Amino acid sequence: MRTEQGRPVRLADYRPPDWLVETIDLDITLGANQTRVRARLALRPNGQAGSPAPVVLDGDEIEPAAVRIDGEDAAPESYIATADSLTIPQPPHRRFVLEVETVLDPAANTKLMGLYRSGGTYCTQCEAEGFRRITYFPDRPDVMAVFTTRIEADQAEAPVLLANGNLVEAGEIAGTSRHYALWHDPHPKPCYLFALVGGRLGLYEDSFTTRSGRTVALRIYVEPGKEPRAAYAMDALKRSMRWDEEAFGREYDLDIFMVVAVSDFNMGAMENKGLNIFNDKYILASPETATDADFAAIEAIIAHEYFHNWTGNRITCRDWFQLCLKEGLTVFRDQEFTSDMRSRPVKRITDVRVLRGQQFAEDAGPLAHPVRPDVYREINNFYTATVYEKGAEVVRMLRTLIGPEAFRAGMDLFFARHDGRAVTVEDFIACFAETAGVELGQFMLWYSQAGTPELAVTTHYDAQAQTFSLEIAQVIPPTPGQPVKAPMLFPLVIGLVAADGRDLPLIQADGSPLARGVLTLAGPAETFVFTGIAERPALSLNRGFSTPVKINADLSTDELRFLAARDSDSFNRWQSVQTLASMLLMENVGAIRRGGAVRDDHGLIDALAATLADTRLEPAFVAQVFSVPSEGDIARDLGRNVDPDAIFIARQALRRAIGAALAPALGAAYDALRDDAAYSPDAASTGRRALRNVCLDLLAAGGDSEAIARAVRQYRDAHNMTDRMAALSTLSLHDTADRSDALADFYHRYQSDPLVIDKWFALQAAIPEPGTLTRIKELSTHPAFSLANPNRVRALIGSFAQANQTQFNRADGAGYAFIADTVLALDGRNPQVAARLMTAFRSWRALEPARRAKAEGELRRVASAPDLSGDLKDIVERSLSAD
Repeated sequence: MRTEQGRPVRLADYRPPDWLVETIDLDITLGANQTRVRARLALRPNGQAGSPAPVVLDGDEIEPAAVRIDGEDAAPESYIATADSLTIPQPPHRRFVLEVETVLDPAANTKLMGLYRSGGTYCTQCEAEGFRRITYFPDRPDVMAVFTTRIEADQAEAPVLLANGNLVEAGEIAGTSRHYALWHDPHPKPCYLFALVGGRLGLYEDSFTTRSGRTVALRIYVEPGKEPRAAYAMDALKRSMRWDEEAFGREYDLDIFMVVAVSDFNMGAMENKGLNIFNDKYILASPETATDADFAAIEAIIAHEYFHNWTGNRITCRDWFQLCLKEGLTVFRDQEFTSDMRSRPVKRITDVRVLRGQQFAEDAGPLAHPVRPDVYREINNFYTATVYEKGAEVVRMLRTLIGPEAFRAGMDLFFARHDGRAVTVEDFIACFAETAGVELGQFMLWYSQAGTPELAVTTHYDAQAQTFSLEIAQVIPPTPGQPVKAPMLFPLVIGLVAADGRDLPLIQADGSPLARGVLTLAGPAETFVFTGIAERPALSLNRGFSTPVKINADLSTDELRFLAARDSDSFNRWQSVQTLASMLLMENVGAIRRGGAVRDDHGLIDALAATLADTRLEPAFVAQVFSVPSEGDIARDLGRNVDPDAIFIARQALRRAIGAALAPALGAAYDALRDDAAYSPDAASTGRRALRNVCLDLLAAGGDSEAIARAVRQYRDAHNMTDRMAALSTLSLHDTADRSDALADFYHRYQSDPLVIDKWFALQAAIPEPGTLTRIKELSTHPAFSLANPNRVRALIGSFAQANQTQFNRADGAGYAFIADTVLALDGRNPQVAARLMTAFRSWRALEPARRAKAEGELRRVASAPDLSGDLKDIVERSLSAD
């Protein structure tokens, strides 16, 4: 495979394909250890003059059993076949048909790329470069073909046979126990969107009527017996289809939309045209087995994959450097959908938490890369928070910059102009420049420059002149390969808040109002002046997190407390409390490392108390306010010389102080929020449960004498998984017999349900105690654990590496060694999962010297191991790079 050979692929080297594939007919005969694939490709030169270029098709660990050109067996000297490619040096001077036959072993395919078996089900995963593991093909997004797929299988083994598009015909094969199905997708697509499924599957079905009156059959296939647990996914799908019609004018284009849930999957889900394949974690849900977070994730991921039908499928990427064009844009779309379905302020807060926790950390380390990278060695390693989450933020900034009307017009133009094409970021941005009548060249730097920009903001109020001025300076820190950055364009939404909580009119020095409250910062430093300000206001900066930056502003603690109580922007109310907490935590981390004592901030406690008492606020928002900055947040704010143990102690001290100081109010809220009604995953009910469980957790952290007993009762009496898991999570932080009893009971209750047992694994892996590593090693030999299943690995090993900062970063280096050992053991089986697990080391350079040395030692040990996969080698080498 090209990237396995270690040669860098560069955006600057892009050239159009020499040959295009107009149609591909696949005839696939399924067998667990021997699947025969016959591919018939109708090829034509791509605008070549003179003698055509050689035909070069990609492969990966395959070989041809037969090759035919225009129906005739190809002479052995007429082609060159290897496991990685099939080349025809002298193709015909005209269109021709190439037929290639390959034989696969799906049961032996542990990489879970291409065609493989999940349990007894045949399924595929072709993004990014998996189709080449099925047959030889120009495996690149800008080669778009019309697919027709015939599948044949034993009827008892695989009664359900599915592929992309619409079903043309199906039937039994006379005189045999076999049957077939023929599927045709009329829409040209790149081969990464090909999908095939065969197996014994249960069906949950419904239908949807489009705005033009067409009826679309909706089918979700799951493990037999679990059909009722697909009901919420189906509901989310129908809401997604309606929302995309209303919000973006996009109607579904086939007669049928299918989703298949499988238990072995490297990703969350895949948007294959008309046949989405999902990790069953993001389909199966019931009140007894899934938490509120699970229901929300199902809703979001169902929407995301459906929205890809237009942003990713109908319009796809010219090359993999444009990955953000489909993923960042579609994340933005699914975020907007969830905001409309649930609470927009709470959704914005949760999205920013994810962005800061994952993408800001990525930007600050050796794995930093632009939203659109200009070089890669292994494309699988660029399905990152930068491409997805920061990519979505860039689209959001674009809408903020040009306004919602021009943005919608730009999207309409994008769909009209580029339907059926493979396009670039430049094609996308050009549509908005045209509809808004603006020049967006500087804005394009958001796609090409890595790093999280930092803004320094100072303010000045002139009482006599009644003016308020902001001086804003921007800095974009150096990142690998980009030591010097050009100034970027920032749409910064602001507000000036009067003492009575009113938003003051934003009148600029020239007398014009500031449209939509959006400042546009383009230079290294700029000053903005507002007039008619009769009293010094409080500055509400970067409202709604309009720009993904770090901000250092000269706001006092009094101003932050005021904004926490009075700002009309919900995001900034939350942010003000977070900033107060972060300031205290960083101060206390320093005190701990010096051997001093931590201090409390009564102003912060007062702000939290006022928030809890404000009955006008939705409970979900209050729950977010009470969720203090994570250990990762504090480490990111510190930036260097990070001591995870000191951070943990400081954070626990703050949680203890909040729980103790507000115990009566927290207890009263906990009791008042009790809800014995039937479970519902709606936003209001979810918010009440979230706040109630936050109250329980803080009461226990504060040492409330009744808190553990409350947690035990809630665990025992819970009528939904959300409350049971929340109680178990609280108990997990307290080393008592109640914890042991509850963990044993949980396994006994749910041992037959792998997705629920994943929660059991993950919870124990995240316990911040010295004995956790020993517990994890023991659990890795548990009968319910399997290194072959990505969900199990992510639950136990991934949770330890990503969610247990003190124990992964143990001072003795044992946490690093354990992850390195696991990655090396996993790499030969599943390189993608191994490489993603290795990204837990992404912030190693920010650690204090002793831990930094131990982390580096493990990285170098992995790097020196023989026969590393391209995926893992790329992550380790970039992590160690001094650039």
